[in-house]
Amino acid sequence: MNKSITNFEFLTKDKQFDTFSGVAVAAEKILHIDTEASIINCRRAMEFAVKWMYSVDSCLVMPYQDTLVSLMNSEEFRDIVGTDIWRRMDFIRRMGNNAAHSGKKVTLEQATLCLENLYVFLDFVAYCYGEEYTEGCFNHELLKEQSADVVPVDVPEIDLEALVAENEALKKELTARREEQQQTYVPKPLDLSEYKTRKIYIDSMLQDAGWIEGKNWLNEVELEGMPNQSKIGYADYVLYDDCGKPLAVIEAKRTCKDVAVGRQQAKLYADLLEKKYGRRPVIFLTNGFDTRITDNLYPERKCAAIYSKRDLEKLFNLQTMRTSLKHISVDQNIAGRYYQEAAIKAVCDSFDKRNRRKALLVMATGSGKTRTVIALVKVLLEHGWVKNVLFLADRNSLVTQAKRSFVNLLPDLSVTNLCEEKDNCFAHCVFSTYQTMINCIDDIKDDDGKLFTCGHFDLVICDEAHRSIYNKYKDIFTYFDAPLVGLTATPKDEIEKNTYEVFELENGVPTYGYELAQAVKDGYLVDYMSVESKLKFIDQGIVYDELSDEDKQAYEDTFEDENGELPEAIQSSALNEWVFNEDTIKEVLNVLMTNGLRVDYGEKLGKSIIFAKNHRHAEKIFEMFNKEYPNYNGYAKVIDNYTNYVQSAIDEFSQPDKLPQIAISVDMLDTGIDVPEVLNLVFFKKVMSKAKFWQMIGRGTRLCSGLIDGKDKDKFYIFDFCGNFEFFRFSQGRPTANMIALQGAIFNLKAQIAFKLQDMDYQTPDLIEFRKTLVDDMVPKVRELNRENFAVRQHIKYVDLYSSADNYNSLSYENTLQIKEELAPLILPDDDEPSAVRFDALMYGIELAYLIGKKYTRARSDLIKKVRGVASVANIPEIQSRTELIDKILHTDYVDTAGINEFEHIREELRNLMKYIPQGERPVYLTNFDDEILEMNWNESKLENDDLANYKAKAEFYVRQHQDNIVIAKLKSNQSLTDEDVKSLERILWSEVGTKEDYEAEYGQKPLGEFVREIVGLDMNAAKTAFADYLNDANLDSRQIYFVNQIVEYIVHNGVMKDLSVLQEAPFTDQGSIVEVFTDVNVWLGIKKIIDQVNANAVA
Repeated sequence: MNKSITNFEFLTKDKQFDTFSGVAVAAEKILHIDTEASIINCRRAMEFAVKWMYSVDSCLVMPYQDTLVSLMNSEEFRDIVGTDIWRRMDFIRRMGNNAAHSGKKVTLEQATLCLENLYVFLDFVAYCYGEEYTEGCFNHELLKEQSADVVPVDVPEIDLEALVAENEALKKELTARREEQQQTYVPKPLDLSEYKTRKIYIDSMLQDAGWIEGKNWLNEVELEGMPNQSKIGYADYVLYDDCGKPLAVIEAKRTCKDVAVGRQQAKLYADLLEKKYGRRPVIFLTNGFDTRITDNLYPERKCAAIYSKRDLEKLFNLQTMRTSLKHISVDQNIAGRYYQEAAIKAVCDSFDKRNRRKALLVMATGSGKTRTVIALVKVLLEHGWVKNVLFLADRNSLVTQAKRSFVNLLPDLSVTNLCEEKDNCFAHCVFSTYQTMINCIDDIKDDDGKLFTCGHFDLVICDEAHRSIYNKYKDIFTYFDAPLVGLTATPKDEIEKNTYEVFELENGVPTYGYELAQAVKDGYLVDYMSVESKLKFIDQGIVYDELSDEDKQAYEDTFEDENGELPEAIQSSALNEWVFNEDTIKEVLNVLMTNGLRVDYGEKLGKSIIFAKNHRHAEKIFEMFNKEYPNYNGYAKVIDNYTNYVQSAIDEFSQPDKLPQIAISVDMLDTGIDVPEVLNLVFFKKVMSKAKFWQMIGRGTRLCSGLIDGKDKDKFYIFDFCGNFEFFRFSQGRPTANMIALQGAIFNLKAQIAFKLQDMDYQTPDLIEFRKTLVDDMVPKVRELNRENFAVRQHIKYVDLYSSADNYNSLSYENTLQIKEELAPLILPDDDEPSAVRFDALMYGIELAYLIGKKYTRARSDLIKKVRGVASVANIPEIQSRTELIDKILHTDYVDTAGINEFEHIREELRNLMKYIPQGERPVYLTNFDDEILEMNWNESKLENDDLANYKAKAEFYVRQHQDNIVIAKLKSNQSLTDEDVKSLERILWSEVGTKEDYEAEYGQKPLGEFVREIVGLDMNAAKTAFADYLNDANLDSRQIYFVNQIVEYIVHNGVMKDLSVLQEAPFTDQGSIVEVFTDVNVWLGIKKIIDQVNANAVA
């Protein structure tokens, strides 16, 4: 046999695979010479192939970085290759990392499995993207015959950007080929039935976690006492600590279907090990890919991998130290407000009493989310629940800010910011952005191996937790097997349903919520007034026919092209993007300067932030301010990413006695800065994210004493010029007509075309098929709408109606109006190339105009202009293949004589070429047409709060904070109350804290004294005094004294003992039941009399 033949020979026959075929061949040829190098080359070949796929497949969107782990973990990539191939690839990646970095010995079997897995992946690539495919299978015999007749060359790393550019012309063809050929690909499932194969995967997982075979990891451990004939069983793996005590038992099963069988077997092994060593080991069930853990605390759950030795040792230490979170004490110096304490207690209750592992806190910007989690971390540290904490945020500034707060408030806790200190990773509290942490998981190691193993952290805190963050970085959340606390300022009714699902919560019910409305009512934050102004050009665009004669002349001079053609209008979206109209900016500045809140007895505008659309827009606002208000030198300043020494600029703005008064910001000041002096916010851009919108509003909510002429700040103004409040309006829940997304407009056009195509004139086979295609496109767009969304719910009748294709069979004109008004504004945007979508809208508009007999001169000129743009870069192969069509459009009467079929042909053929139209530096037009304010509405904020939910927290907090109050002190010391005392409690709980109705809605007819006593408990000395006759009675035996002591403990904690059924449970029954302990019933009756008296003293 020819010894040059390898398993990867099929790749070398297709030139397009040259990027990775040589490395794959080399990996196989050096298998018996250098197994480590073979595995490393397997990983490199796989990485090169993955990068090649990204360069030729338009369905693969480049993630935020081009590392192998990021490329492999994108949802699009996983969907294309499927779970089984992805798992094979992940094995190669991990083995490659071990071989290259850890110095751990790798075996021939592991290297062989890497080659086999690489073959399966590359066989899939060849099947999907290759021009010709010959079926084959991995031949183990070829491995025996390899020799070093070809020494692998040192292949340079791949520049992904260059590869993408090189293969750009192939994208459409190869994507289409993959989409077609993938449908018939027959997967080669992972065969885990062979114990040997399965063991290689599990062994690699153990090696990855730092376990050493034969030292702290033993295979096939014999255990006596199994319920079988021989009384002996063999645990697949047992993991040990340095003292030889079992930490975990691992049961290796073929598939997940075998888990139930493995579960009972592993439980029996754990029972035997616990009996022998006095400690119950953790149980892992795995087939090398799917892993489940039972840690003696929580129900069995999935985890990413098997814990490392130090993770398991830490787990046992924490389990030993852990104490109940029922009676926690929150550090008032850190989180001294009632709602902060209530939030902490809600999380502790969720973690302890409810045994949950996820919590979501909804807290308004400025209400102290960070302080709340700092105090929570302190509680969990003190009670032995956590040792290592991870704090994640999506921006460096938020990470830095959070770390600074932790350092100031918990100075004894060791902390590190991975964004700045990658060498200092061993702190107990780690701060990081999501992106940085993904890089660090595989990269950071110490003498024991990987540092950030899946069990390293005991708590993960996620700042601004919402579904988009979870989707983008979900690998972090699935990798770290730790309880999760999410923080968000987005109002609880605005949070998406699937965010609640991430935290395993009922829709609309966070673990604890404290929103802006309640914070305003409590006096912790200030309310706003919105000033909603509608400017004609921002609302409607610049329409030529509506301009004055003078402005029409200026419009013609500015926008007429070289062919003498003039656009009928400039769309509103162009404003502040490439058309900057001076009068529009003047109007906005005038509204702010005239109506904005002022300080220094009206002499000076209060600190203000203008949120601009982009840097150019910000600079234009700055220029116009200086031009219009030259006497206010230094008053305004641009603060954005283009600013040098931006932090010093923010610091200057933050100081009340320093200029500037107006900060013009692009993203930089939207979130994460705290300037209590801000009195005015100006929205001069559209904000599409609810979470960001509320964070931006939070820039003005901070309290500031003595700000306005000695009076405290009690409100701030929000000047909205772009319809943001209308877009996010709670009562409407959908964008206004002018804000309908492009996808909604296309949906509406398709509906109108489908309506017109019902006419007798269009009943030809091709147009009937075209109409069916339109309907087939529309129905899924309706079905994908989230029916739980408040906006969708208001139109559910029409969502239901048009979710069925049958209801498009006979559309009426009324139906098209329903679709336009009720459905089109709800349609969600696709991830399609924006230029292609815009071309779709243009062509569908032309098709509709043709059907209704309307001239489409403007649209026709837009089409010709776009096709000319494509023709200007005709050297691109993808464009060259459509030269004939482009020539017909530009040089014949093809467009003038075209019908629906021709227009649709143009759309389909050219839509994906639009992205090639040279953009360059788009010309910027400066205009000064007269704009006008169409309307200005001053609105009080429409904040809603849940008074009832917060009454409980406020009342309990008040009682705990005022234990020196005479009446509360009497209740705590078991003194009976007078009528005056009861009136005093009524005054506190029914007037100061809330109303009588609030109290009764929460607590019913419970006596006020009893409510207070249940919170503060009973003083230990008072309790012992009450039961002194029995505690000091020499005639009572030890069991009876124990029983009385348990009653004392219970009443000290709970204040009263109303439900005597607790006496039939532990710890009261630890030494016998009441009947057994108190044989003399009179003794018991005497004790019960004292219990009744203690209860009565809490009533009146």
